[in-house]
Amino acid sequence: MAVEISVDYSGQLHCEATHGPSGETLSTDAPTDNGGKGESFSPTDLVATALGTCVMTILGLVAQRHGLELNGTKIKVTKEMVADPVRRIGTLKTFVTIPADAVTDAAMRSRLEAAARKCPVHQSLHPEIDAPIDFEYSS
Repeated sequence: MAVEISVDYSGQLHCEATHGPSGETLSTDAPTDNGGKGESFSPTDLVATALGTCVMTILGLVAQRHGLELNGTKIKVTKEMVADPVRRIGTLKTFVTIPADAVTDAAMRSRLEAAARKCPVHQSLHPEIDAPIDFEYSS
């Protein structure tokens, strides 16, 4: 199934993207270290966002199938750029915090962690991008 995203340039390094199926829009700006004003997500920020939301969605799907409630789960993705040999994403560190009482079974924790690492965005990243996914179960 194909999904079309339309992008319009609105000047001064700003773009507006429209999701074809829903009509929802989002804006981007170039980051300050690359000539923009940093007034919105940059294109590479959206890659980090896609990774975090993909991991969360996969966790949610597994939780649904097993009758788990993951309310309160949080994900933080830290993106680091590199400039050599070309400007690109160098690292996407993902840190998942799940409430300890949401998942107490070690086998289920392992299942969730394995599923997260197989999310389509994580699987689509170039192998030169360092993209660890770490988990913490805390109260």
